[in-house]
Amino acid sequence: MINRPYAESADQNKSVIFDAIKPHLKGEVLEIGSGTGQHAVYFAAQRPEISWQTSELACNLPGIEAWIKGSGLANLPAPIELDVLGEWPEHRYDLVYCANCFHIMGKSAVTRCIEATSACLHPAGVFALYGPFNYGGAYTSESNARFDHMLRARDPESGIRDFEWIEEIAEAAQLQLLDDVAMPVNNRTLIWQKRIL
Repeated sequence: MINRPYAESADQNKSVIFDAIKPHLKGEVLEIGSGTGQHAVYFAAQRPEISWQTSELACNLPGIEAWIKGSGLANLPAPIELDVLGEWPEHRYDLVYCANCFHIMGKSAVTRCIEATSACLHPAGVFALYGPFNYGGAYTSESNARFDHMLRARDPESGIRDFEWIEEIAEAAQLQLLDDVAMPVNNRTLIWQKRIL
């Protein structure tokens, strides 16, 4: 049996993130970069009427599968392999959720993720994005500055992204900002809705 991976941060922030995205949860959800799978299990347990589709790079799928099997939840289908720079599902979703991914992706991957997310959404579908962001090119805290320097030292392509840059890409992808929610530990939850053309 595969040991379930565990991320302490995912355990700590799951309830506050759930509160931020709860008004928008319905139907079918696609999670980008599901990590350990802890968020998926927690959110799916709170809302058994929704279907929560996890996705990750192939190397992380066994850990997610272990969490799903251990949960016994019927609304958690098997995780799918998804590289944001590769092929995306043709299925359309009511909500796409992504947490703590943009600062470990390169800029081209972030751009592709936003554009493909919009393509994956039904009209009026919602994109919920959680993580740290800069505003006006400035860090929101000293801890975020230290975190960014650590990220860039490890991988120059990574780093905390500017909200304004993300919003520009989202706007071009027909995503309208609905909310920017302050979260603990200098994080935010950004909520967009796909425009009905």
